[in-house]
Amino acid sequence: MHFNQLTSMQKDVLREIGNIGAGNAATSLSKLLNKKIDMQVPAVNIVAFDEVMDLLGGPENLIVAIMFRIHGDAPGTVFFILSMEEAVELVNEVTGNEITLYDDDQVPNDLAISALQEIGNILTGSYLSALSDFTDLDLHPSIPYFGIDMAGAILTVGLNELSQVSDYAIIIDTKINKKKHMDGNMGQFFFLPDPEAFSKLFHALGINGYE
Repeated sequence: MHFNQLTSMQKDVLREIGNIGAGNAATSLSKLLNKKIDMQVPAVNIVAFDEVMDLLGGPENLIVAIMFRIHGDAPGTVFFILSMEEAVELVNEVTGNEITLYDDDQVPNDLAISALQEIGNILTGSYLSALSDFTDLDLHPSIPYFGIDMAGAILTVGLNELSQVSDYAIIIDTKINKKKHMDGNMGQFFFLPDPEAFSKLFHALGINGYE
């Protein structure tokens, strides 16, 4: 796959795909939290796998991740990634209670994990619904996979299948912000289409010439 040869138009199309999906996800999260939520204009990054870790603060940075495999006409992987602090804040806002991710014995809190998985379900479902409507492609997520670990460990698992066919990933990267505090991030939303998905996405949108 010649990812580095994507044209400006093709990158713009991927950015617009991310924009439509992210806007729909932001609306769903706004309703869930009863607060204005903003999704930044997505960035389309073409990166080597070791550079993916850098987007999350380095391979040793501790993160919370909810991962989905996307099945259907244009398969891929979705990551909803938060810092530990962002995850705790989001759980507290959703539940209305002061909840930590671990109890005093460092055992993961089932209620917190369940809340984060459900938020991931809502965001991913909304994202894919908008993308399906826009492209007329069949896309549906797996069950959520939850992890609290270093970025390197989590992304290595998520990128394992992709790494067998390519040295690079195209990431549609969107940051989630509270509307009234634009510096207050509430996580990142990564959509990594599999290599074979791109020709289908571009064909669905009437753009040819990608092999």
